[in-house]
Amino acid sequence: MNSVLFRFDPLTSLWASFRLTVAFTMIAFTSGAAAAVFALQAGQDLIGGIFTERTRHEDTLSDVARRRDLGYDEIVAANPEVDPWLPGEGTRVLVPSFFVLPPGPRKGIVINLPELRLYYYPKGGKKVITYPLGIGREGWETPVGETRITRKKENPAWIPPESIRLEHEEQGDPLPKIVEPGPDNPLGSHALYLGMPGYLIHGTNKPYGVGMRVSHGCIRLYPEDIAEFFPDVPAGTPVRIIDQPYKAGWFDGRLFIEAHAPLTDDQDEAHNRLTPLLKVAIGALGERNDELDWDALKKAVREHSGAPVPVTAAVVTERQSDQPSAEEPLVEIVW
Repeated sequence: MNSVLFRFDPLTSLWASFRLTVAFTMIAFTSGAAAAVFALQAGQDLIGGIFTERTRHEDTLSDVARRRDLGYDEIVAANPEVDPWLPGEGTRVLVPSFFVLPPGPRKGIVINLPELRLYYYPKGGKKVITYPLGIGREGWETPVGETRITRKKENPAWIPPESIRLEHEEQGDPLPKIVEPGPDNPLGSHALYLGMPGYLIHGTNKPYGVGMRVSHGCIRLYPEDIAEFFPDVPAGTPVRIIDQPYKAGWFDGRLFIEAHAPLTDDQDEAHNRLTPLLKVAIGALGERNDELDWDALKKAVREHSGAPVPVTAAVVTERQSDQPSAEEPLVEIVW
């Protein structure tokens, strides 16, 4: 396992500059998206890191997101000052591949809807694999609950439900009763059928929708991600779909909070989001008496940046005393 020491760059207001050592194992990125695969140790709560990349003249933020296996909303939230469609050549872009693992059992597939991300824990408990997702839009919400992969199909045909056919007819874009495999099939090249009738994890012929709420309820992966994932996940794999906008975890003696915008549009709840975030933080503290940073908590719930941020003070140890001071330059990872 490799350890990389780096400082979060204050390129945006999303993260303050602070020092952190992150241990990670990742497969090499290719010209398209590739899964983020992380070695996993007992008790580990956070994986990955935040890096920077210089854009090419033809890039959009969607291109960078797909190249680094992130969703569109993730990359935009991390770079609010960058034009998502015309970032310009040589623009420095934050690549937020830093995640708090979801709460609950670490087995099978865990999908966190507000995060627009899937986590897969293969048997053995030695690693975790994560992919960005597209999920159901408002009015076609992806359901929460526990289910399983019931069957797998390569080059699936799509039988549109009557409700979707009616919607397309009203828009002047009628669908056939069966959409055969091919470039016009919204299921893409591979499909994993869930025990929830009518819901699948599948590819897509519209990859720009990954990382956004744009589907009719199904769960979309980038074409290259589903092709990679499909052979590795067996039928019968448990699937847990959760709605957890706030996650908490420990790293190097500090509590981190990761905040995503809740799926609900309820205005009363919008004014009281600090309460559920605080419950998550207090639950993670348990019997510890670390003091919470209220400014950091309020900032997290106000911005919903999706970036893990520390909400307790750093613990000074003898090991840390040998580390560079905050004023000394640290290694910057640039792809």
